[in-house]
Amino acid sequence: MPERFTKSRTGTIPVGSERDRAIQELEQRFSPGAIRRNRLNRLFQGNAWLVWIQLLTGAKRALDILTSGALLLVSLPLLVLLWAAARLRGGGVVRTERLGRWGCVFQERAFSSGPLRNLPALLNVLAGDMSLIGPRAVSPGQVTAEDRAAWRRFNIRPGLICLWWIRKRANIDFGSEWDTDAEYLDSQSFFGDLAIALRAIPAAFYGEGVALAPERISLMGIPVDNLTMDEAIDAILQRAQPGRAPSQLCFVNADCVNIAYRNSAYRKLLCQAGIVLADGIGVKLAGRILNTNIRQNVNGTDLFPRLCAALETSPAGLYLLGGQPGVPDAVAQWISGHHPNVKICGYHHGFFPASELPQITQGIRDSGAEILLVAFGVPKQELWIAQNLAQTGARIGIGVGGLFDFYSGRIRRAPVWMREIGMEWIYRFLQEPGRMWRRYFLGNFVFLCLVLGRRFLPGRSFEGNAE
Repeated sequence: MPERFTKSRTGTIPVGSERDRAIQELEQRFSPGAIRRNRLNRLFQGNAWLVWIQLLTGAKRALDILTSGALLLVSLPLLVLLWAAARLRGGGVVRTERLGRWGCVFQERAFSSGPLRNLPALLNVLAGDMSLIGPRAVSPGQVTAEDRAAWRRFNIRPGLICLWWIRKRANIDFGSEWDTDAEYLDSQSFFGDLAIALRAIPAAFYGEGVALAPERISLMGIPVDNLTMDEAIDAILQRAQPGRAPSQLCFVNADCVNIAYRNSAYRKLLCQAGIVLADGIGVKLAGRILNTNIRQNVNGTDLFPRLCAALETSPAGLYLLGGQPGVPDAVAQWISGHHPNVKICGYHHGFFPASELPQITQGIRDSGAEILLVAFGVPKQELWIAQNLAQTGARIGIGVGGLFDFYSGRIRRAPVWMREIGMEWIYRFLQEPGRMWRRYFLGNFVFLCLVLGRRFLPGRSFEGNAE
């Protein structure tokens, strides 16, 4: 029997059940209500990211209001006392122009002097000018129109606490502030902000980051080159140039100071080394106790990838010596994978008998390497470099301790957040408690005693006992 059809406003439709289904489908697609729903769905899908951002921003703003309001209420008596103290010193509350969200100018409040001088900025948080966590509030003249990367920071409100502030206090403020802001913006979340707030608590006790300080200082009787990370890399590249006399670079951390106190040969070597760099939060705290400012924590593990990046445009070559069999090979593979233009002249593990020393030094000389990295551990690596650098033909020798273990993947390094609060040593202890307990618990106590002795008993000699 032939199929029957009927006419409709939407076209020719089959009769019966097929007709009912077709009508229902057409109504779902083209009825006025369906058209409105489809338009709303397309609008939401196209702007879902914007809606999500607004929800997150609203939640963060609500938390800022609640937290700043509670803090202002609790600290009201303290605010009055600090204001009265500032007035007695001839000051009070000062207002400074800052750039806020979308580049709008606002007046940041602060006391003219004294401790907790930024406490009045909680009023700016309550008013919506600032947030508790965010990029640092900058003045209008600090960012120019050409700093396109820096202008990303104005997509959100500036914060009382920022990631750059934490890293400056921990002396690991490598790179630029704008790069740190971009890192924060790319990973911003509620739990990320909470983690930054928690990391700010120990960072508050580390003292301010130092921009200006003497280029060379004495720390516990050891001369230290007070360089930043970038300056240290420039110094290495300069000393690696052809025709330069052989030079040795040493890193000094709390454990090194303890060893130097007992080992006169190692102490003498540090005093004669071409470059000595401050390494670790312990050295920073010692500098603070001794009124000696340390500019940055220039440790070998953070320096290594930046040195490799600089060597990609330099003719100088690397030689890797030390670690267990297979470890320097893996480090060379890491370099090739991350910095393929670095010239790797050769590598050899550190477990070789004394009878092979002439072959090792001759192999390094034949490789033509200008920079020699030695990973034997302190003080063996420094003493080895001092005795054999001239025979290797390298321009600069650097003792790098356990660096090869990190970049070979044999040992994991502490996460960035632990390094920001100066607790990397706890992570290392948890990895190897049987080997590290003496160094970190007994050693740190001895180091603190030495520092306090130097601070309050300045007449006492640092010479210690020779091994």
